[in-house]
Amino acid sequence: MEIIQRLLGQIKAYLDIPLLRLGATEITLWALLYFLILLLLLFYLAGRIRFYLVNRVLVRSSLDLGARQAVGSITRYVALFIGFLVILQTVGIDLTTLNVLAGAVGIGIGFGLQNIASNFISGLIILFERPIKVGDRIEVGKVEGDVISIGGRSTTVLTNDDIAIIVPNSKFISENVVNWKYSGNKVRFRVPVSVAYGSDRRLVEKLLLEVARENPDVLDEPAPVVRFLEFGDKGLLFELRPWSTSLINRKGKLISALNSAIYDKFNEHQIGFPYPPCEIHIRGGGLELKSTLHAEE
Repeated sequence: MEIIQRLLGQIKAYLDIPLLRLGATEITLWALLYFLILLLLLFYLAGRIRFYLVNRVLVRSSLDLGARQAVGSITRYVALFIGFLVILQTVGIDLTTLNVLAGAVGIGIGFGLQNIASNFISGLIILFERPIKVGDRIEVGKVEGDVISIGGRSTTVLTNDDIAIIVPNSKFISENVVNWKYSGNKVRFRVPVSVAYGSDRRLVEKLLLEVARENPDVLDEPAPVVRFLEFGDKGLLFELRPWSTSLINRKGKLISALNSAIYDKFNEHQIGFPYPPCEIHIRGGGLELKSTLHAEE
């Protein structure tokens, strides 16, 4: 028993060795370990509070998933900030002695950490203003996908290839962002169609509307429409404009299905597609055909 007490006394003596001094406060090894343990516990409790709010408390309210995630994240940040101040006081660190350190950290943020600070502030703006939220279908730059999480520094976007792309939050503040679900799940698609000169214009419009109405992913209300856009260099240019709610996340699938149906429908009714113009060259008694499509484009 005495050996154990002697061993504990030696351990306590080592833990009470001062490592540094902040004002009148000595920081010992024990205070540092105590601080780290409390900090880990703080992060754990803040995460549990966020999870409980989002998945237990707010789920009974009328808030959607994006709003619940925003409230949970803001609550976590507030809990971390208040808890950090309490931990400093508990360990015995006088906050007034950290003024110089806080000034140095502020200068570091202003110069070396300005990118991190910008992303964090942008994340707070996103959580408060909610231009995007969890579950939205967005496009920013060359990234397109579903928002699955919004963090303090970055937002995670899941593409149709099941690839998660981490986008810095500042991108959503400084660049144009396309939000396909901002005002709801109803989106109008545009399908350009070109037919040969001499085609029956009314028949083309009728067939395009038939294709739209026969597709189960196209809404009956609002009804699809067809627009005759212009007399093009290679043919008559039309545009089919259907509405859909089921394939917002897979617009390529809807456009592909409509294009396939249009091709079959036009072939069935002998509606011709325009051919690329060609140049004929005569060389040494032989004929050479050369497409001018790429030259014109």
